[in-house]
Amino acid sequence: MSDFIAEQERALLEHHGLASFSALWALRLEAVDEPNTERGGWSSVYRLDLGEAAFYLKRQSNHLTRGFLHPFGEPTFAREFRNIQRYQNLGIPALQAVFFAQRREQGEHRAILLTKALDGWQDLWSLLKDWHTLDVRQQTAILQACGLLARRLHEAGQMHGCFYPKHVFLMEHAGQYSAQLIDLEKTRPLLLGRADRIRDLEPLLRRASAWGEAQVRVLLAAYLPAGEHPDYWLQRLNVRRSYKDSRH
Repeated sequence: MSDFIAEQERALLEHHGLASFSALWALRLEAVDEPNTERGGWSSVYRLDLGEAAFYLKRQSNHLTRGFLHPFGEPTFAREFRNIQRYQNLGIPALQAVFFAQRREQGEHRAILLTKALDGWQDLWSLLKDWHTLDVRQQTAILQACGLLARRLHEAGQMHGCFYPKHVFLMEHAGQYSAQLIDLEKTRPLLLGRADRIRDLEPLLRRASAWGEAQVRVLLAAYLPAGEHPDYWLQRLNVRRSYKDSRH
C-alpha cells in the first residue's frame, strides 16, 4: 500500500514540513492516553494542532492484526485506513483520513494514521452522562440521528463491529443532529443479514442505559424502513442482551 495524503491537506502538511512518514514519526508530542500494548507491540495517539487545523496522529510499532489475507500480520492502522476509505466510498459518515503510511524499519513494522480532529463534535457517551438535562426535543433528535446513522451503515452492507456510544459523534445544527462513526478497525461486511444487524445494534443499546424502551423505539423508528414494526427488533435485541449479560 503506497503512502496516502489527502489532497485538501497536502499544502498544510508540506508548509509545516510534515508531509512524510519520517517527519511525522519523529515529531515529539504528548500522548493523549496510555499506549496500547495488547498485541505485543505498541500504539499511541497524539493531538496535533497546526494553526486553526487540528488532527489526531496515531503511531504504532509491531501492533499487528492477523487474518486470512495477512497470516503474518499487518498494522491495525492499515485495516482501519482501508475501512475509512470504504466508508467514504459508500457514503457512510465517519472520520476522515489525512495521512497513512507504513514502513519496516529497525526490525519493526511501523505505521502512521493521521485523521482530522472532530472538534465541535461530541461523543454520545458524554451526552448520555447528562441525558437527564436534555429536553425531549434534544433527546429525540439524538435518537433519530443515531438510528439514521445505523441505517446508512447497514444499508451500505457494513457492520461496524464496535458500535459503542464512545464511537458515535454528534453535532447539533438548527435543532437537528448529524452523526458519524470513529474506530473502524473491526468493520466488516454484513454476512448474516438481520442477525449481524442485531449483533451490531445491541452493544450500543446495552451501553446506553439511560434509554428506556420508549426511547429505543424512537431510534428504531429512524433505523427501520417504513412498514417494518419495531416489536420484533425489540424482542431480538432483548434476547441478545440477556445472552450477553448471562456471560458476565
